[in-house]
Amino acid sequence: AAALLRDMASCATGAALYRGATFLKGREGERVGSTLLTLSDDPLLPARSGSRPFDGEGVAARRVQLFDRGVFSGFLFDVYTARRTGRSTTGSAARGVESLPSPGPSNLVLEPGTTSPRDIVGGVDDGLYVTALLGHGFNPTTGDYSRGASGFWIRHGELAFPVTEINVSGFMPAMLDGVDAVGDDLTWFGSIAAPTLRVAEMTVSGL
Repeated sequence: AAALLRDMASCATGAALYRGATFLKGREGERVGSTLLTLSDDPLLPARSGSRPFDGEGVAARRVQLFDRGVFSGFLFDVYTARRTGRSTTGSAARGVESLPSPGPSNLVLEPGTTSPRDIVGGVDDGLYVTALLGHGFNPTTGDYSRGASGFWIRHGELAFPVTEINVSGFMPAMLDGVDAVGDDLTWFGSIAAPTLRVAEMTVSGL
């Protein structure tokens, strides 16, 4: 789930927008994903690794809503990409010691649901419980998604056996729309907070 959020965030930056390198271009205010998905970027959370009072350009940091119950709310901008697209900065500039500023997330938080992970797995008759994603097989411009994965196969609502060196593929908009369960187990992975997610359907190969 954390890796999926990282891929989603890469599509929601002003840099991706002005280059035309995101499937989210022109879709602000549209429902892109499941109504179970609410995602924000919040640099003001206390004691988190991505927290900051101001961004890499000295602009006051603020919480930015990216998805609200499946509706895409907007992009993350620094000053340059905001000017290039006729927008205003969202205080989302990130920079390294020797790099120029570019827009990026601080603390990504996906709002948890009310379903336990046990019940999420228990509702799957035949499927894959992914524990790790590998490689870089996501095209943010088209939304095509294909990555290596490992985890456990689910049979009749139970984890049956481990699987590795497999591939999962799909189309990001369809994947987001196909989220049919969100867990109540919000967990922090560095600067990303994600619960267990269930996507109704994807292609699994290599078994």
